[in-house]
Amino acid sequence: MTLAWSPATSAAMPDTLRTAYRQRLERGELKPDAAQAQAVEALCRLESDLNLHGEPGFLPFFKKPKAARGVYLWGPVGRGKSMLMDLFFDCAPVEKKRRIHFYAFMSEVHGLIDQWRKGDHAERKRVFGTSKGDDPIGPTAALLAAQARLLCFDELQVTDIADAMILGRLFEALFDDGVTLVCTSNRPPEDLYKDGINRQLFVPFIDLIKQKTDVVAVRGPLDFRQDRLRGQEVYLTPADAPHRAKFDALWADMLGGAGEIGATLDVLGRKVAFKRAVGGLLRATFDELCVHPLGPADYLAIAQRFHTVFLEDLPQLNTGRRNEARRLVTLIDSLYEADAKLVVLAGAEPDDLYPAGDGAFEFERTASRLQEMRSAAYLEKVRD
Repeated sequence: MTLAWSPATSAAMPDTLRTAYRQRLERGELKPDAAQAQAVEALCRLESDLNLHGEPGFLPFFKKPKAARGVYLWGPVGRGKSMLMDLFFDCAPVEKKRRIHFYAFMSEVHGLIDQWRKGDHAERKRVFGTSKGDDPIGPTAALLAAQARLLCFDELQVTDIADAMILGRLFEALFDDGVTLVCTSNRPPEDLYKDGINRQLFVPFIDLIKQKTDVVAVRGPLDFRQDRLRGQEVYLTPADAPHRAKFDALWADMLGGAGEIGATLDVLGRKVAFKRAVGGLLRATFDELCVHPLGPADYLAIAQRFHTVFLEDLPQLNTGRRNEARRLVTLIDSLYEADAKLVVLAGAEPDDLYPAGDGAFEFERTASRLQEMRSAAYLEKVRD
């Protein structure tokens, strides 16, 4: 049964987002931040609007549900954008809602478009509920809107021309179908797909975002992620119980109360999934990252997707594990070049991870980079 939210219900409800944020401040999990406070006000406004709009429920066939004005949060990494969106998502008075990374959402969209194009009449009817017309955008948007009235995207960025070419039409249809949007991004709307091929065809999407959302800059002076790492020991060895406890405690501190929702990366048409991830944070074992047959494209995608990686159970290696050592080299190179932060629970110091044998000379650069990545100077770097 769908719960109908009404103005009367709203009047009886506490301002749950504001309460949740205030509680985190009181517990010391967050520090007062004027930019965050402005974002909270915008999200509280949307929370109130969603209460007033109510769930669509059973509407006449000729009347579509109305989208509320959404919120677009942008600013540098580590300012709390994803945390604020997650708080809002948990409090949002909507049954049908989704919180998903933008990359994963667009991968799903392309899959649905491909399914429409390749499907026969019966297949289209089964998946989309209709088989009319040749354009897949409308049926795809209708299907997504039926699944979620509220869409929350983390890290909206557009680098792919295939995404750029369909976003305007897709979101025009989603908004028309009553979908409300909340998203985070490192860029303001006008800088999305900057210098991209055929960008003039993308501009209508930028205009649509500005029309349908409140654009709020979250550019406070504090990088909360960096602030939590500052002064911390980020290369922990040996991997004994005390160091594992420190590793776990630092991970919990970085999460700041957020839940691990997992992440799936689309790399050259393949899915690379991680169970322990949220926002720009990834926690993975050495086996997940270096024993599994990942390649350079996978590591580049990881470095682009996550600003901080917790690498667990990194063992001392020998020539019998030269393939794993090569993958570790590529992983560290990718993270280093992206200025990603790295927290490691290891069986040995960097210089002792792969001390001799085939590839040991090449590994010296990785050991040097691991030493640098644990330094205060590296942790102070600001990632674009």
